[in-house]
Amino acid sequence: MKIATIIVRVLLGLLFIYASASFFLKLAPEPETTGAFKAFQVGLIASSYILPVAKAFELLCGISFLIGKYVTLANLIIFPVTLNILLINIYLTPEGLPIAIFIFLGNIFLIFSHWQNYKTVFTP
Repeated sequence: MKIATIIVRVLLGLLFIYASASFFLKLAPEPETTGAFKAFQVGLIASSYILPVAKAFELLCGISFLIGKYVTLANLIIFPVTLNILLINIYLTPEGLPIAIFIFLGNIFLIFSHWQNYKTVFTP
């Protein structure tokens, strides 16, 4: 279980760092979008703050996952982002669903592997 946790944590960390670095440094060209996802993406870009904030969270959580510090906090911070990635891919871009499922399930797996740290959050 410990080795699986480390593997998932490092893979998610690398994925989040790559995604945020490619956004901020413009490493990869933006893929051509169509339909409902294009309208959604235009709205995100027009807001001018949502994408940079989400990518900054991805970068910070990716670094946290890679170095293995503050993983409990990073799991909580990145959970809404991973949930939105999953929902966007379910409803708007199903071709990206396999990676979205991996990201979401990886986040859930890390939450359950650190569950002892969350127990006090759920006690009344």
